[in-house]
Amino acid sequence: MVRNVFYSFHYIPDHWRASQIRNMGVVDGNKPTSDNDWESVKRGGDLAIQRWIDGQLNGRSCAVILIGANTANRKWINYEIENAWNEKMGVLGIYVHGLKDSAEMQSLKGNNPFDHFTVGSSRLSSIVRCYDPPFGVSTQIYNHIKINIGTWVEEAIEIRNLN
Repeated sequence: MVRNVFYSFHYIPDHWRASQIRNMGVVDGNKPTSDNDWESVKRGGDLAIQRWIDGQLNGRSCAVILIGANTANRKWINYEIENAWNEKMGVLGIYVHGLKDSAEMQSLKGNNPFDHFTVGSSRLSSIVRCYDPPFGVSTQIYNHIKINIGTWVEEAIEIRNLN
């Protein structure tokens, strides 16, 4: 079964990396937003951004947080994680620092964005899985994600159903 997921990522540095994962075709994701569309949403202020995110999350079964160098603890990433979890969606993280961007550059590994949340007395990072492809070459990382993302999404949904 192809799942319908929401991709969350730090737009400016990681949109190229995110587009690689979206275009894999393994899971259906939210429609990419152009720079102009995103600027239009941002001009509407925080309430407009919240409404846009809520609309994008609606009907999704899983939120896939694409973790770059500066993804953790960003205002809107946090909002997306919290809302996805509260809506009982599967949630998972994939480190994307090893994928090359449009300038053919890799980046530094970022912190776990789930460390900033608690569920009861546990950190969300002890419940939600983050996957860090065990390769240094961008093409190998891409292939690893493509082979495994469908399974990771199913596992995230199963974990959420248990918690």
